[in-house]
Amino acid sequence: MERDVIIACDFAGKAECLEFLGLFGDRRPFVKIGMELFYAAGPEMVRALKERGHKVFLDLKLHDIPNTVGRAMRVLSGLGADLCNLHAAGGSAMMRAAREGLTRPDGTRPLLIAVTQLTSTDARTLRDELLIGASMEGTVTAYARNAAACGLDGVVCSPLESPAIKAACGGGFLTVTPGVRFAGGETGDQSRVTTPARARELGSDLIVMGRPITAAADPAAAYVRARREFCGEERA
Repeated sequence: MERDVIIACDFAGKAECLEFLGLFGDRRPFVKIGMELFYAAGPEMVRALKERGHKVFLDLKLHDIPNTVGRAMRVLSGLGADLCNLHAAGGSAMMRAAREGLTRPDGTRPLLIAVTQLTSTDARTLRDELLIGASMEGTVTAYARNAAACGLDGVVCSPLESPAIKAACGGGFLTVTPGVRFAGGETGDQSRVTTPARARELGSDLIVMGRPITAAADPAAAYVRARREFCGEERA
């Protein structure tokens, strides 16, 4: 997949999301539908965005017993999303069941990636609350190796961990990285962050940006800036 910027459309409903995307004119950015929007607007939100020509990352972060996740992925596979995810912490049996459930009768499926550790998780939380004694990089890399062994296409991680994951799993293993902010911007609830330009240097394949674009005075201009810094796209 070519390097791209995914806009996190964390809106309360379909009308608000479509109004926002109308600001981009003829451009059809890659968008992320997370829990808030999916729970508000349902599967129809995915279909509506696909009909408009958008690529869709369906970010529901499934994490349950293998049978439940496999059956849920079977339903999601029919929505037309380009990218789906789950939590790597669910284990190998769950990830394999998800991949099987997501695969359609004709053998095609959306890309499937696993969340390693949320970018809001810091080293103290990892150690004191999740009771994981390994380092953040070591934990994330181990989760990525498990995902690769289960036939997944990549992981969600901080851009800071992309180099270690690429080294462990190969250059073709996708790193999809939230926690990206413009230089000088607010970090919000993210702990492991960097800029679009730095994410590119670190080897991220796709970056996810929400508030730096959705809350900008000119979201279309912010999106163009993100693509210029991350994708090297010079024109608007």
